[in-house]
Amino acid sequence: MSFCFNFDVPSQTTNLDEEDGNQLRQGKQDNADLPTEGNNPADPVKEAKEHLPKPDPQVLLMDAVSETVVVGTLPPLHFLNETVFEKTAEEREDGEKILTLSAEQRSDLISGVYEGGLKVWECTYDLLELMERDGETFGGKRVLDLGCGAGLLGILALKRGALKVHFQDYNSTVIEQLTVPNVMLNCQEDDEAASDDEGEGKGKGKSQEADGLKEKSKKKLEGEDGGSLPKKRALDVSQHANLTKCRFFSGDWSTFLALVKQESPHPRYDIIFTSETIYNTAYYPALHQTLHQLLAPHGLVYLATKSHYFGVGGGLHLFETFVEQRGVFSLDHLWDGEEGLQRHVVVLRFKKDEK
Repeated sequence: MSFCFNFDVPSQTTNLDEEDGNQLRQGKQDNADLPTEGNNPADPVKEAKEHLPKPDPQVLLMDAVSETVVVGTLPPLHFLNETVFEKTAEEREDGEKILTLSAEQRSDLISGVYEGGLKVWECTYDLLELMERDGETFGGKRVLDLGCGAGLLGILALKRGALKVHFQDYNSTVIEQLTVPNVMLNCQEDDEAASDDEGEGKGKGKSQEADGLKEKSKKKLEGEDGGSLPKKRALDVSQHANLTKCRFFSGDWSTFLALVKQESPHPRYDIIFTSETIYNTAYYPALHQTLHQLLAPHGLVYLATKSHYFGVGGGLHLFETFVEQRGVFSLDHLWDGEEGLQRHVVVLRFKKDEK
């Protein structure tokens, strides 16, 4: 599927902190860069809910076709092939109809309906590279993959020792048909690699890398040299130790926040990942509130983004302005790309007077 944004569907978000959205649009009237498109807040359109892995989760992986990404010294990360989703849309459970809608409209984003979770976006790889460069191991940390899509960032944290990893995406279909199966797929591959280590003295991940998987965050479709894509035979991973560390949520950010805050105490995360989520300025209040309420006092938010998202109006400059106006977080640039449509990785942390 070729990439495009859908401009005809009105942008939607929640009315959480509506005055904050007004502040972004009105607070600096002399700033010509403030958003003029994509600012149509509406009532919540996706009630949050938690998704529990099915009693027979291995069914989701039977004959699954996967891709693998290898970034430097990071463990191989596996995820289901996007093209297969397109070709098998009618066979999949999809109460939201996003599989058929995205195919019919040839769009990777239908605001308020489908928020792009079936596609692995470029900035995800930037964050993976940063984690590899910095040597983050996640040992004992609580991690939230916010707007997770395929869940590669959360899966990396899981493979590298995180205590808990929670995944959230706007669409329930994305969680059920992509995120949960991807986590199980990686659990399965880890078990197979461990078995190979015991029986043959070598791990499957190294074998895959040696077979030509691209490094530096470039995904390689297994079998793209002309052969058929490999299919995975699922093992029973329902009781896998890593899977028990995970929770999965769908819904818009305000209802997700309200759902998890019902718990006492509600979760606080040492690390929050969010990639390609600031494309629509109307979503900034709910995103900011979620980060504010769920980040641990000394936690970090890693955000990967493009400089500007044409057609929907958001981008890093506008988000930086919004964050500065709120005065809750400090924002620092960790990496700035200089080629093409510029991409960035920034980190947010509470200012010293915030808790």
